[in-house]
Amino acid sequence: MIEELFQIERDAYRDSIVHRIDARVKIVIAFAAIIALVAVPYSDRDMVYTVGAFFFVFFCLLWCCTNLSFGVYLRRIWAIVPLWGIIILFQVFFRNKYYTDYHVVMSLPLGISIYAESIEFATILFVKFLVCISFIILLSSTTKMHEMLEGGARMGMPAEFALALGMMIRYLFVFGYMYRKVNETLATKCFDVFDRHLPYRYRLRQLGYTIGTMFIRSYEQGERVYTSMLCRGYGRESYLFFERKPLRAGEWAFLSVSLLFIITIPFAVWLTSFRLV
Repeated sequence: MIEELFQIERDAYRDSIVHRIDARVKIVIAFAAIIALVAVPYSDRDMVYTVGAFFFVFFCLLWCCTNLSFGVYLRRIWAIVPLWGIIILFQVFFRNKYYTDYHVVMSLPLGISIYAESIEFATILFVKFLVCISFIILLSSTTKMHEMLEGGARMGMPAEFALALGMMIRYLFVFGYMYRKVNETLATKCFDVFDRHLPYRYRLRQLGYTIGTMFIRSYEQGERVYTSMLCRGYGRESYLFFERKPLRAGEWAFLSVSLLFIITIPFAVWLTSFRLV
């Protein structure tokens, strides 16, 4: 996971048409697509599938312009499957408010049942998760972290939040380097926490020592950094300054066309389904 974090930032430093677009444009497009798809009601299954398919095609077109392979996208989707896959999986065992009648597909021990309507709801949820996460991956893979921070600040993000987020971004990679260094040290000593040939208590004790050491070093590093910042005038009234950066005409055009597409598709699909009814 730590190595993937470094790889995401390395990919963000590549050069492509999408990489060169201002961060504000990509942030607005990503969040507009997410909000538009989330706003589609769960009760209208066909509309969710249709709008999701259009948005995913739009994402694929943008991804093709990034000079990144689809293998990179698949690896990042797969890396976060435990976060959203479990949520979707458990939906098949529960009834939800979007259906009134339920039909049992399979009965399991302990009184657990799988419902056809719950499977349908899980499928709808999967489509929404997949498209929303895809746009987040596109944003993070083509936008440097500091550019994302500057873009948010220029769009009106509170200065206190921008300051805290900037410090988090700065020291996130410092923590990553510390974690990598500890792992390399353990590897040189031929220690593997998953090695079953070593006693379980020994592995657990060494892992506890490692985690404790990292926490202590992080605390000490935080104290040193905070003291240094106080010496340089940092305080409650400290703010980050970001100079004005107007969007280019091409970026305005791309943003307008993208937002028009994102807004028009749900309305067009809704009108089409309304006329068919």
